[in-house]
Amino acid sequence: MRRNLAARIGVWSAHHRKTAILGWLLFVVLATGIGGASGMVEMTDAENGAGDSVRAERILSDAGLDKPAGELVMVSASAAGEWKAAARDVSAAVRKTGEVRNLAEPVPSEDGRDALITFEMKGDAATAADRVQPVLDAVASAGKEHGDVEIHQFGEASAGKWLGDLLAEDFKKAEFTAVPLALGILLVAFGAVVAALLPVGLALTACMAAFGLLSLASHQLHLFQTTYSVMFLMGFAVGVDYCLFYLRRERDERAAGRDAETALRIAAATSGRAVLVSGVTVMVAMGGMFLSGLLLFKGFALATIIVVFIAMLGSVTVLPALLSWLGDRIDAGRVPLLNRRGKRGVRPAGGIAGTVLGPVLARPKVFAVGAVLVLLALAAPALGMKTEALGLEKQFGSDSALAVAHRHITDSFPGGPAPALVVVSADDIGTPELRRALGSFDKVTVHAAQNVAEIEVPLPGGKADLAELREERVPDAFDGTGAQAYVAGELANSVDFNDQLKRGMVPVFAFITVVTFLLMLFCFRSYVIAVTSILLNLLSVGAAYGLMVAVFQHGWGASLIGSEGVGAIESWMPLFVLVVLFGLSMDYHVFVVSRIREARLGGADNRTAIDTGIRHTAGAVTGAAAIMVAVFAVFGTLSMQDMQQMGVGLAVAVLLDATVVRMVLLPSAMLLLGERNWRTPRGLSRLPSLEHDAPAPDGTAVTAGAGTRG
Repeated sequence: MRRNLAARIGVWSAHHRKTAILGWLLFVVLATGIGGASGMVEMTDAENGAGDSVRAERILSDAGLDKPAGELVMVSASAAGEWKAAARDVSAAVRKTGEVRNLAEPVPSEDGRDALITFEMKGDAATAADRVQPVLDAVASAGKEHGDVEIHQFGEASAGKWLGDLLAEDFKKAEFTAVPLALGILLVAFGAVVAALLPVGLALTACMAAFGLLSLASHQLHLFQTTYSVMFLMGFAVGVDYCLFYLRRERDERAAGRDAETALRIAAATSGRAVLVSGVTVMVAMGGMFLSGLLLFKGFALATIIVVFIAMLGSVTVLPALLSWLGDRIDAGRVPLLNRRGKRGVRPAGGIAGTVLGPVLARPKVFAVGAVLVLLALAAPALGMKTEALGLEKQFGSDSALAVAHRHITDSFPGGPAPALVVVSADDIGTPELRRALGSFDKVTVHAAQNVAEIEVPLPGGKADLAELREERVPDAFDGTGAQAYVAGELANSVDFNDQLKRGMVPVFAFITVVTFLLMLFCFRSYVIAVTSILLNLLSVGAAYGLMVAVFQHGWGASLIGSEGVGAIESWMPLFVLVVLFGLSMDYHVFVVSRIREARLGGADNRTAIDTGIRHTAGAVTGAAAIMVAVFAVFGTLSMQDMQQMGVGLAVAVLLDATVVRMVLLPSAMLLLGERNWRTPRGLSRLPSLEHDAPAPDGTAVTAGAGTRG
């Protein structure tokens, strides 16, 4: 019997199971230990962005003028001037901590009822969040002594402290919620404790090893602080799914009467091959994010590629070894009420899928048109999508202490929390022309030794004021002076980031589309299947976009999931969701279409092959989708708005992909296309076959087929 790569790996692992299992454990321990000892390196402000704002940050960084972490404390009273005693005590308490500098006198608001105290944290801004707790305690203590006033604090250090604590808490919540959910779903799917624990254990060890390797890699490619959460989200879901498909095929072959070795060989040749194809497709799709031009997406790409590769590696190496070692013990810990198999473990094909599939195959045109209309209707809100880099005040919800503080400070002191920063660099910052130019601005700090100047400009009018500053005020002031002048700041960073995303979206989309087409063409030798794959993926992505906009931009039904509409989608979300869904949806597509083609090459006609493939993969696809939806939905319940958007968007997209797309649209479309599904371009017929031999009833090879899980 001719074996493909996955089959050879699986058979080797089964025959050398001690080496495979101990090698996997050693790899996980070493990767986790070494990576944990090295620590993760986060990207700086000068690295996380694009355009003029990054150029400004780099000038400051190169000059050794990294901006310190600024803090704002607003004291509010019911009458003008009644804040003075409280403001005095707050300033004194903050000064006593020894952690601050440049503590300014309180500045009253226009109506005199509020005062703003500004200061900076000593030391590196990147570590200010680790040192701000004494300052927070001092402000809170002073506030308790003055019950007649309200005190609000907001700044880079305090927000960073809040964010760090929240991310740690959220990550624990995701881990301790997602794992039991996945375990429960697997118990229902397999009806046995050992069979349910195996995929979860392998997925968790894959994530642990990936965390370690990513920490090592972060010393060369610096990462965003939420990258670990993204890695766990992807790694755990994909790792469990790969193991589930492999394990289901092996159990089904055993249930059909195969001996243990034959069943494992068939599972390796079919599901193992599909795991390799799916994993490579996901990794290549993720690689498209390197073309975005943004370090944030390069980090996301690296993280997902690492964890998917390790999950794929574990599924085709250590999993066959464990299955060979466990043998019939894989069914240990049977749960009678959940185990619906017969005496030989046979689970009837069909179920809900059979109920749905009958009408779909009877009226393919009606169901194809209906499914497309449903997905297009869900995608419609995406036409009005607005994106922005959500500030921390939007990330945590309007009722959070951070958002309340930001809102009150902004209302009383417009432009205070996030002014624009104009950075000016010249060979000689002290020339008469530059002195006149700098004199046209109010708040200027000149660093003569570095020949750099910083100008703070309030932006009460938001983007309109920023556009005027960039297009009129700065050019009018500095053109002809020989100086370089760039505008940075929170709003400028957001605008530049969005502009770069718009430019990067086209090459990323083109890359993943072309690569997906070529991979599907090469694996299935059918340009019709390749084109269909892309079109189905686009419909899933569009529906996900539409639902994200409806819930998180417009707020439709947001309260039902404990969230709220914030008027925009996080700027990095559309590109990330596009790439992730293009990769993940290929999991189901490869497994389902491979099983359909296996039946077709086994002699079945097109309709029978579709019916057989869908019915035999329905249980596994449903279980895998349920796990992915559950894991993604957990992230939809976390505290940060971007995690909620990512979790809900991916959960809904996977749910639609596994139901409307795979159970309705795919079979109806393939039935309508008929024999065109299986036409092989002349050029591909001369390429080496990537396919395994389709198993005959006695376990021997009868013909080349494209195997998958069952």
